[in-house]
Amino acid sequence: MTAATPHRANPIPNILTGLRLAAGVVMFLILAGATGGVPILSAYLSPEDQFALYRAGFWIFVIAASTDWIDGYLARRWNATTRWGAILDPIADKILVTGAILGVLTSGSVPQIAIPCGLILFREFAVSALRESTAGKVVLPVTTLAKWKTTLQMVALGAQLLARNWDGFGFDFMYLEHFQLFADTLIWAAAIATTWTGWQYFSEAQRQLR
Repeated sequence: MTAATPHRANPIPNILTGLRLAAGVVMFLILAGATGGVPILSAYLSPEDQFALYRAGFWIFVIAASTDWIDGYLARRWNATTRWGAILDPIADKILVTGAILGVLTSGSVPQIAIPCGLILFREFAVSALRESTAGKVVLPVTTLAKWKTTLQMVALGAQLLARNWDGFGFDFMYLEHFQLFADTLIWAAAIATTWTGWQYFSEAQRQLR
């Protein structure tokens, strides 16, 4: 009788998650370079080069954000969920969201979204610190609303990135004001959902610690 071989989970979902994590860093560096954040590089870029870099950063974000759903779906479908994937997935999401927010803020004066962007960043770091400090003491499962807020964050940030480079895509400026209002509404909605889920996690942690 031969011993049963241990089940090895399909690595593709974790690979996609790792690629999303790396894409968040690359996207931020590209956006920073396109907006003058890398002086050595930016000094040699023409306006056309800057537009091209910004478009590249936008498409990297869109493709990376789409893997947030794909890797989870494949992991469940193939029964390939792993502890490492569960740790890496939220980290990749936070890096992608943080990189996009910083990329938007470096692209110009955007005072109308400074508050929602700050709320999103504060909540993400606060909840990460909460999970780390209460590890082994409380259980904070990801809620359905928290999953949807991540989707809303990425849609809102994608819209902001598109609005920042509207002319780079060759769109008619006549529609920019309306689209910017739409993008700003989305980012505020994302900030509200993000703050609310953060409050839920802190309330649940407090309840369990009692």
